[in-house]
Amino acid sequence: MANKLDGSTKNQEMESVLLDLIKSLQDGQKGFAEIGEHLKDATLKRYFLAESLKRASFRAELEGQLHLAGMADIEESGSVAGALHRSWGELKAKLGGGDHSLLETAEKGEDEAKDAYKKALEHELPLPIRSLLVDQQAHVLTSHDYVRNQRDALAGK
Repeated sequence: MANKLDGSTKNQEMESVLLDLIKSLQDGQKGFAEIGEHLKDATLKRYFLAESLKRASFRAELEGQLHLAGMADIEESGSVAGALHRSWGELKAKLGGGDHSLLETAEKGEDEAKDAYKKALEHELPLPIRSLLVDQQAHVLTSHDYVRNQRDALAGK
């Protein structure tokens, strides 16, 4: 397989961890873009589109680490759960769920992203990669809280 790293069990573990995170980031990138398109609030729309780009940037950083370790191209896929989650968000938008409903969907996606980083950081990883993941995780946690707070603010209106 051209997509595999050769070598130690540690390299194989790192590859598996980063590929799982890349799938999660692909889901987030697509989810933020799709939900952002349906939001009515202009500030939220801009935030979601910026977050989509941020997830693409995070993904590129992780793919770069895999390239440095000797892995060839990474397949673009995302997860089945992510595809289902995005479909649910699109359906809510089409049924007129409004921004609050879309933010609920986005928060669930951010919960999945938080879990993906938590699981990744449970593994023994090289320090530069661990540091990168900790920085990305901090951003994901902040983003989750922002989405949750915006959802709660809309619930009060």
